Amino acid sequence: MTSSLLLRNGTVIDTDPVPTVLAGADVLVEDGRIAAVGPGLPAPADAEVVDATGRIVMPGFVDTHRHTWQAGIRAILTDATLPAYLERVLGELAPRYRPDDVYTGTLAGALECLDSGITTLVDWSHIQLSPGHTDASIEALRASGIRAVFGYCHGGDGDLEAETRRVHREYFGAPAGTLSMAMAALGPEIAREDRVLAEWRLARDLGLPVTVHMGGHGPESAARGLAFLAGNGLMEHPTTYVHANHYTDEALKRIAAAGGTVSVAPTIEAALDIGPPPTGRARNAGVPTGLGADTVASGPGDMFSIMRAAYLLERGRPNLSFGTADVLRTATIEGAEAAGLADVTGSLTPGKQADLLVLRTGTLGVAAAHDPIAAVVLSADTRNVDTVLVGGRVVKRGGELLERDVPSLLDSLSASAARLAGR
Repeated sequence: MTSSLLLRNGTVIDTDPVPTVLAGADVLVEDGRIAAVGPGLPAPADAEVVDATGRIVMPGFVDTHRHTWQAGIRAILTDATLPAYLERVLGELAPRYRPDDVYTGTLAGALECLDSGITTLVDWSHIQLSPGHTDASIEALRASGIRAVFGYCHGGDGDLEAETRRVHREYFGAPAGTLSMAMAALGPEIAREDRVLAEWRLARDLGLPVTVHMGGHGPESAARGLAFLAGNGLMEHPTTYVHANHYTDEALKRIAAAGGTVSVAPTIEAALDIGPPPTGRARNAGVPTGLGADTVASGPGDMFSIMRAAYLLERGRPNLSFGTADVLRTATIEGAEAAGLADVTGSLTPGKQADLLVLRTGTLGVAAAHDPIAAVVLSADTRNVDTVLVGGRVVKRGGELLERDVPSLLDSLSASAARLAGR
């Protein structure tokens, strides 16, 4: 990687404080960070200059909730509901996973993210059946080159506290580059009270944010779970509420006041009948709201599909005040807030990590678009993702992932998928 890279004369979209288009502008990257944005920037002597004329340059997408290990069971459970998912995927398939299946699935899932323009990922990893499964998950994320928050959800027969502390000590005790850790808590709507209290206590002691499935199991469960957190003084801890579908507007305001965030998986929440996605309601309540793919077992894995689902489900409610610029914020800077990385990524603010996308516009599906923001949200797809940078490092160029033997990985994924499905 050269120390400087200048993306010259692109249609630049920034996302903070609001999505804004700057035509004919440059983005300068130095030492992995965004150094400057504007027209006619001088090129440093050592800079690689990339002509972005006719292309869109923007922050990378942020996926705030994905079970990345499930890449090997893609489309295995469509036209189903949440109880069927719990029975089939978590009850039947997950116990079949070996550490090598976890590694292959997580690596393939993370590369799928990069290929489609997702540069930051919250990996909600509940396949931690043994220390070997955990080690495989982390090594795969590291090998992929993506910026990731590893959401550790303890499973198996070991000790929750001892194993969580081991993972933190061995992998995250010192700055770990593009990887960080979160407590992926089962939470009060799923687990016993003693486990919940242990999860939040560990998160506090280790300085980890919490990401938890709460609000998606019906109104009574949502109210009861939030009351438990409030009653035990846990709401003020940095927490992302995943599938906040059944919270009332007042409950969402309480989450906002406590500094919480929300992750919405609009395709999965609609497909599995979890409930109407709360994207607009959460944002109206003042909650930073990100988007996630959740599971490719039952839905798509690219942010373009997810953004369109979020937009259409809100507009069909109807929430006509929710527009394409709002969607783009949820897929970028608000997603970074939900991931706890708003000071690192999600916008083109100088000083942030250079997590960037260059999108082709010379395709039949995007050509002649009059509004670049709407084109990204409503018209583009993975074919338009030409170049991807993570921390200034080019991981995709000319539409191809770099430094990856993708065919061999796909062969391994296919073999893993066949074994897991019993074929």
